[in-house]
Amino acid sequence: MKKNLLFLTFAILLSFQGFAQSDDESIKSSIQSYIQGFTKGDSASLNKAFHPNALLRNLNATSGRIQDTPLKTFISKMPAGGVNATGKMLSYEYAGTSGLATVELQFADFKYIDLLSLLKINDQWKIVCRIYSRVDLDTNLKGSSFASTPSANVPAKTPAKKNSANVKPKKDDGW
Repeated sequence: MKKNLLFLTFAILLSFQGFAQSDDESIKSSIQSYIQGFTKGDSASLNKAFHPNALLRNLNATSGRIQDTPLKTFISKMPAGGVNATGKMLSYEYAGTSGLATVELQFADFKYIDLLSLLKINDQWKIVCRIYSRVDLDTNLKGSSFASTPSANVPAKTPAKKNSANVKPKKDDGW
């Protein structure tokens, strides 16, 4: 009887492992929910992708000011049936409980480049911030990823000499 109970417990634990998503799969799923929600006007998919307190932020080209849009406002203004655009994830990366993804949403005469910040909350990756720019169709991402090893082009820093005096932090040092 004990062997049967032990086997049954082990089998149940193994079956739950099959339901767990890897971080990669979870991030991709969240981003696909976002793209689907955006292009199809599916508020359930958008709510699945975003954390309820997510912030959508861009630079207003007319005023030159940062413009914040609460998630509820963004979803409520989504046209029924979505928008006539295609979306694709360009990249993603993560470490620990924080991640970044880049998404392109292409319309007929312009596109949005979205830089999405994600957090792993209760084992689910959620978009917590969308920083986006409206750009021309021929605009591509710029910049570079840095390797975790020092670059041959960057000279190594020599260690600073240690001061034997006990230095007190200033009040305005950010800590």
